[in-house]
Amino acid sequence: MDFRGAHIISVNQFARDDVERVFAVADTMEPYAHREHFTKALEGAILGNMFFEPSTRTRVSFGCAFNLLGGHVRETTDVKASSISKGESLYDTARVISGYSDVIVMRHPQVGSVAEFAKASRVPVINGGDGPNEHPSQALLDLYTIKKELASNDTKIDGMNIAMVGDLKHGRTVHSLSQLLQLYNDIHFTLISPKELKMPKDIVGKLGDAGHTVIETDDMESGLGDNNTVYLTRIQEERFTSKLEADIYRGRFRLNQAIYTRNCQPNTVIMHPLPRDSRKDANELDNDLNQHPNLAIFRQTDNGVLVRMALFSLILDVADKVEQTASKAGWYTGSRF
Repeated sequence: MDFRGAHIISVNQFARDDVERVFAVADTMEPYAHREHFTKALEGAILGNMFFEPSTRTRVSFGCAFNLLGGHVRETTDVKASSISKGESLYDTARVISGYSDVIVMRHPQVGSVAEFAKASRVPVINGGDGPNEHPSQALLDLYTIKKELASNDTKIDGMNIAMVGDLKHGRTVHSLSQLLQLYNDIHFTLISPKELKMPKDIVGKLGDAGHTVIETDDMESGLGDNNTVYLTRIQEERFTSKLEADIYRGRFRLNQAIYTRNCQPNTVIMHPLPRDSRKDANELDNDLNQHPNLAIFRQTDNGVLVRMALFSLILDVADKVEQTASKAGWYTGSRF
């Protein structure tokens, strides 16, 4: 991939070398993400953050990543606050906002909406999630986290075992991560979900075609064993026709300390794209695991800043200018991480 000026719409754009390129650049971003140093590589550049669905981590993470590279952020966080609520088309919105921005991150509830927006944009567009379809930057940060977590146990992505648990039908994070993992070798997938919320057949078929092993089950405890990583997702209530329909499945697959100890390997990494649903009737990832050393969910969020900094620096072609424009943070007194 030629990253310069590229839209990032789907994980299907990436070859394995592209992924490793992003990860290599992400590694160099740690001093800036930790605020030990600051850089002016994107001084004067503007990010248009357009989020037409609720978001905390993705929106703030992208904004933080851009700020840490020296750029400025402008945000739209509600359809009602935009001219789309007045009937403006995505085409017109894209033409206008791209005139105010150097790069745009967009989240929208409709499948394919970000790709449609990108066709009209005059600047690069990054998909921050288009309905239940894809979330490419989340998949990259998830895989980056997996790589780092497995490396601490002298294990690689090739040949790993991963269990994906929860709403696999609507969960765009597991859709994108599964497709990105196709680029690697000999991975064993255990897909744990209610039968009605199984992973889409086309994704399962592609995993098989790529030479990976796939097991689908609705028995969580039997599916957890022998995995290097367990990746949980919440019930995607916003994708159902009603809360009552979502409630049918809420809380059926939960991981807590007792279940982990009984079924998982001692070094099994616990991941979740967040937000986790901590309400009593859901609680898919229990608070009694908060201090567990293998709980990687907050390392995931930290890694998201690194990966998004890498994407911005590659797309806007400043990866080699980050260090050139860097200075030590005068207020910095020691690592907070």
